[in-house]
Amino acid sequence: MSWFRYSYTVYQAEYSRNLLFRSGGQMEDLFDRVLDRTRSRLDIPALRTLFGLKNRPHCNRAAGPPAQEIVIEKSQYGLTWFKVAFGRLQCKAYTKGEHVLRFEATVHNTKELRCRRSLENFPEIIARLAGIAGRFATTLDCADVSFIADGLLDELPLPSQLGSTRTGGIDLNKPRIRAALAAALTLAAAPHGFTVAQFTAQARQLGHNAGYTTRQGAYDLRKLRGKGLAVKLGTTRRYHIPAGQARTITALLAIRDQVIAPILAGVRSPRRGRKPAHWTLIDRDYETLRIGMQNLFHDLGITPIAAT
Repeated sequence: MSWFRYSYTVYQAEYSRNLLFRSGGQMEDLFDRVLDRTRSRLDIPALRTLFGLKNRPHCNRAAGPPAQEIVIEKSQYGLTWFKVAFGRLQCKAYTKGEHVLRFEATVHNTKELRCRRSLENFPEIIARLAGIAGRFATTLDCADVSFIADGLLDELPLPSQLGSTRTGGIDLNKPRIRAALAAALTLAAAPHGFTVAQFTAQARQLGHNAGYTTRQGAYDLRKLRGKGLAVKLGTTRRYHIPAGQARTITALLAIRDQVIAPILAGVRSPRRGRKPAHWTLIDRDYETLRIGMQNLFHDLGITPIAAT
């Protein structure tokens, strides 16, 4: 008679996508390579590994955290995971058991999804979480495998046109521009894009430049938009890094910081000290390049050490 009714709403939700592998060793190698290459590029805050546990660890509030005993001879459970949080939204990737790699999107308050929270809208909530998990997996792939189109390095320093405004070019030799590119790549996984303030704070942190202002961040973001490396989401004040542009930014930073700089530093020293006991594949590649570049510089007449 009073029209009193119960209504149910969804407060928390989780969506996961499982990748099944026939070979557990192949899954571990793949996930380890992805973590090694994307951890610094996406500014992943923490990476945790639990191994050798008999069962999946659970926390008992009364007894405290579980005692984790390492059993090297017979490891029965392995778990390697990392997560990236965007407010009350978080994306996680981890290994579950020996043959399952899981990508997960979790919302701790469905208000963050910007849709109705009633139980009738549960399919829309799950659909939005599925889109977030898919974009997160795509961003990991773009940050892991990158490429540069022909002629891009020649076009970047040239000025560009953004609407009726003329913007400057992108000079990779400037630390400020490299910090801006790194910040854009880090925010590429943001579910709802990012604002100028978030971009400025991330560039200030990555570039270790406390004097980097919001005005400078907005100007650098216009440069990225002028080169097509960033796009604006409709009529909002939020920005997004598409998948193809994320691959380009990854390649630009990797070539500048992980190819050119190490090779030049290695060529200056004709001899190295004692070799490390454990060499990775990248260490061997750097050593091969260092020796080959010394011969190339000699044939081209380039002297790494300035003559006096």
